[in-house]
Amino acid sequence: MSATRDRQPAPDRARKRAIRALAAELGVAYSVAARLLTARTQAPAPAVPAIPARPSFPIGTDEHRAWMFAAREHRTFNSRVSDTRLATKLPLGRAAHLTTRFPPLRATAGIGPLYHGEGRETALAMLYAVLEHESPNLLPPADELAWAAELGEEAAVDISLAALDRAARHLLDHDRWRLWVRVEAAITAGEATPDRRIRDAAIALGRELRSTSLRSSLDGARHILDALLVEPHGAHPPGTRVRVGERPGTVVGVEWDQTGPPAGYQVRLDDDPDTRQVPLNGLTPDSAPEPARTH
Repeated sequence: MSATRDRQPAPDRARKRAIRALAAELGVAYSVAARLLTARTQAPAPAVPAIPARPSFPIGTDEHRAWMFAAREHRTFNSRVSDTRLATKLPLGRAAHLTTRFPPLRATAGIGPLYHGEGRETALAMLYAVLEHESPNLLPPADELAWAAELGEEAAVDISLAALDRAARHLLDHDRWRLWVRVEAAITAGEATPDRRIRDAAIALGRELRSTSLRSSLDGARHILDALLVEPHGAHPPGTRVRVGERPGTVVGVEWDQTGPPAGYQVRLDDDPDTRQVPLNGLTPDSAPEPARTH
């Protein structure tokens, strides 16, 4: 009984985990991170310029993507909370949130669109459905997710779902044919579960799987997950213009180990149609403007 009384409420435990994660990310003391998190969650949303506040997300000459990022930066606190609540709803809500958060990048240097594919939201939802079925231990406690959602901070939700997001990204490194077998197994199991949330999602995903070709959207889903996972590490998301030596190119993918920062990048050089693997220290950001696209 005493152990039960002494156990801290879930919101307190979740907040302390968020503070520790923020302290590790910023390299500051726990007390400093606590003050920053408190200020972040209590302060009103500041006015923002008409360009995205996070220049690490590539825009290039894609004015529509720039506008979408700017619109997200102008959200009210209530709108941000609505978004973070959606981001915690697995599998469909998380997929919808990420698809909106990382819109297509259409204006690239002759390599074709990134973050693209009409079925990328469904593809993401199917990845999360597979993990809910195969690895439910990766899901954080529901009360922790609910607490994180009420902060209105995407980063807080990302911290809680970091292991699940990385596992979703790793699914795309496996054999694609085998992936569809796992998706079908997860949907079949979900359709038969007594849990209404899982059952309704499985029924919806089953209809999509049987009526839509999603293979062309898997790369777009991979770009989205790469961009999500690089953010806390300050690394380069797909679409970033870089130089490998003196040769300019574009990041088209990120390589991941089981934990930690990116293990490397996949880069398309402007003068080479093949994708090459580049180590973390093998490239530098390119400040030069993108070359004009060839038609």
